[in-house]
Amino acid sequence: MIETAPQAFAASVATFRDRVAVVGEDGVQLSYGELDMLRRRAAKSLIALGVQAGDRVAIWSPNNVAWIVAGLAIHSVGAALVPINTRMRGNEAAYVLERSGARVLFSVGRFLGQHYPTMLAPQRPASLGAIVVIEHAEADDLDWPAFLAGGEAVTDAELDARSHAVKADDCLDVLFTSGTTGLPKGVVTTHEQNLRAIAAWSTCVGLRSDDRYLIVNPFFHSFGYKVGWLAGLIAGLTVLPHAVFDARAILKRIEAERISVLPGPPTLFISLLDDPQRASTDLSSLRATITGAAAIAPSLIERIRAELGFEVVLTGYGLTETCGIVSLCDAGDDAETIALTSGKAIPGIELRCVDGEGRALGPGESGEIVVRGYNVMRGYLDDPQATAETIDAEGWLHTGDVGHLDVRGYLRITDRLKDMYIAGGFNCYPAEIERTMAAHPAIAQVAVIGVPDARMGEVGKAYVLLRPGQSVDEGALIAWCREQMANYKVPRHIEIADTLPTNASGKVMKFELRKRISDQAGTSA
Repeated sequence: MIETAPQAFAASVATFRDRVAVVGEDGVQLSYGELDMLRRRAAKSLIALGVQAGDRVAIWSPNNVAWIVAGLAIHSVGAALVPINTRMRGNEAAYVLERSGARVLFSVGRFLGQHYPTMLAPQRPASLGAIVVIEHAEADDLDWPAFLAGGEAVTDAELDARSHAVKADDCLDVLFTSGTTGLPKGVVTTHEQNLRAIAAWSTCVGLRSDDRYLIVNPFFHSFGYKVGWLAGLIAGLTVLPHAVFDARAILKRIEAERISVLPGPPTLFISLLDDPQRASTDLSSLRATITGAAAIAPSLIERIRAELGFEVVLTGYGLTETCGIVSLCDAGDDAETIALTSGKAIPGIELRCVDGEGRALGPGESGEIVVRGYNVMRGYLDDPQATAETIDAEGWLHTGDVGHLDVRGYLRITDRLKDMYIAGGFNCYPAEIERTMAAHPAIAQVAVIGVPDARMGEVGKAYVLLRPGQSVDEGALIAWCREQMANYKVPRHIEIADTLPTNASGKVMKFELRKRISDQAGTSA
């Protein structure tokens, strides 16, 4: 019985040893047998670095083949994988590394104009023992070949014993997400629950061993990692990682590599549809996709089908705290259902909408969305209080999202209890952004909300109160923000305000700020 990630990958290797498993952007490809050999070398090298079962090992790199090898190796030695967002700055990555206690970091070298180990250096946690630079290494870096050479003294028997000792309830990974406090929290999930969720997703999408799966979704996110390369390798198909989204490059790769599976946020498909090169690109290989993470118009679903040629177009809903998956549409659902709902609960999962007292609501009645079942996280890392605030005594995970179920059990998300908004598929937490912006010497107070955007779905707008005698240029403030936080978090709009609407306790009433936006939209219409 397959209960762990190493067992699942071993089964694929046994069945598909000579099939191409991964193809890099540089054209380098590895069969399942070759990928397994490289996975074993990397796992031995982790053992040589002193990584023990239960330790945490982080990866801070864009999508590439080495990321997959490192991920498989981490699973193989019984350690927990900690993905880090590549858009994070050094201080943000340092927080995740310190909070997780990561022993080893696999990092990209130079990427997007930055040398990542140098960016981390001033805040590098004492708990971090080694940084392995897996791509674009510089002179003083411990590079990938040197890392692999370090494990030559470790025996096959020692590695096999470590892999066989991994259990279903062992921690597979710790993915960091933010809450209403804005402080990132580590979400702990296990091997077995992730494998069950991945299997449900793969069945719904209809992954086949002859598929060629282009993964643009970042590997640091469950969409690119769990139902991305891990789901692909378990299905025995060919995985093609892609580091940076560029519509023209994606179109070329679809045609050249005969891509059949391409999930992504609505932003991705809008960009492909709007690119002039699309009309002259052979997209006939495209077969299946799943999207979500933002409001979608039924017309977009129809265009994805008609103009991009996908046979299967699905939407779904999930959270980091639920292994990334809660509900999915069916392949046969109509465009309106796919666009306006997030599908129904996957098998074995309970989904409800409840009122303020926790009572289940009927069809069409809006309330907080709660989830119970095997996919619910074991808890937040070293944070029992936050765990208890999120998972109640009956095992229901409170999502903070508001919605309702229809008579078929299909979920429609209508609002958020939390202030979180989604920009281009990435969750943005205003409290975290506000705390960073408050450090600017000219800012007295700031409030951030999500506002509609045609391409990104939503982007941030910051209402800023200045300190007496201070002034700030909008462009300069945005540029400052880009130096302090991941790009997707940076507000796209800044408004200097004289006052902010507050309640009697002094808390900013963000609904009033959102009303201003809707009123302005109504006036302009």
